[in-house]
Amino acid sequence: MRLLASKMKTVQLPDGEPRKLSGLGQGTWRMGENKNARAYEVAALRLGIDLGMTLIVTAEMYGDGEAEKVVADAINGQRDRVFVVTKVYPHNASRTKMPKACDRSLKRLRIEVIDLYLLHWPGDIPLAETIEAFEQLRSAGKIRRWGGSNFDLDDMKELFAIENGNQCATNQILYNLQHRQIEFDLLPWCEKNKIPIMAYSPVGHGRGLVENATLKKIAKRHNATCRAEASREGWTPAQIALAWVLRQPNVIAIPKASNEKHVRENAGSVEVKLTNEDLAELDDTFPPPKSKRPLPML
Repeated sequence: MRLLASKMKTVQLPDGEPRKLSGLGQGTWRMGENKNARAYEVAALRLGIDLGMTLIVTAEMYGDGEAEKVVADAINGQRDRVFVVTKVYPHNASRTKMPKACDRSLKRLRIEVIDLYLLHWPGDIPLAETIEAFEQLRSAGKIRRWGGSNFDLDDMKELFAIENGNQCATNQILYNLQHRQIEFDLLPWCEKNKIPIMAYSPVGHGRGLVENATLKKIAKRHNATCRAEASREGWTPAQIALAWVLRQPNVIAIPKASNEKHVRENAGSVEVKLTNEDLAELDDTFPPPKSKRPLPML
C-alpha cells in the first residue's frame, strides 16, 4: 500500500497550499443509496485512503446526503489524512441558503471545516451572490476554499470578472476519452489561470469505454511487457483510461469504486506509463475536438 501511495501524482492548488492534493482521488456518486452496501462502501474508501487516494469528493445531492454520511464513516479517526470536497446544490447557493446547506453537510460529514466546497453546477442565483456566500463561509472558518463544477469557459470567465472570483480553487468537469470537449478551450484556459481540473467519470459511464477494442489492445501490449519483466500481473483497460486522464499535469481524476477490487485497480493506474504509440492510437479512436462543443454533464 505504501509503495503505491509513494508513487501518487500530486497537484498544487492555486492558493499555494503547502499540502498538495493527490492527483487520483475517490468519487462517491450513488454511494449511500443502499444501506446493505454501506459497510462495503466505507471499506472501499478507507482502502483508497491507505493507497494514497486521500482526496474524496461527495455532494449534498448524492443519496440525498447519505453519501456524505458514508464519507464520515470512512474518514472517522483519520480526518487529518483526507482532503474533503463536497458540493452545494445551485438552488442552495444564495447568501441565505448556502450557510444552512453548509451546516447540514458539516453535520453529515462530522467535520468542523470543509476543505473545498463546490457549486455543483451554475444555476439561477447570480454568481456574485454565490461568491459572496462562499467568501462569508470561508471567513467564518467553515470552508477552506471554494470552486465550481460543470463550469464551461463562459462560466469561468464570468466568474473571474466578479470580485473575488479569482479565488476559485478548481473546476470539476466530466472528462474522459469519450468526452474531450474541454480540451478545445476550457482546459487551456484553466491551465493558463492555474485552476486545476477535477475529472469525474474518468473511465466513462457504464462499461462502454472499458470494453473499447483500442483500450483492450493497449492493455494487452502493456501486459506483454509486464510478463516479460515479471513485474506484475498486468494492466486493465480501465487503468489505461485512467492513466490517460492522469497524464495531464493539471488534472485530478476522481473515479468512483464501491468495492476493494476496483479501488486497487484504480490505484494501480498511477504506475501505467503510456507511450507515444499508445497516445497516438487513442487519439485515432477518440479524436480530440477541433471546434467548440457543448459541455456535457452527467
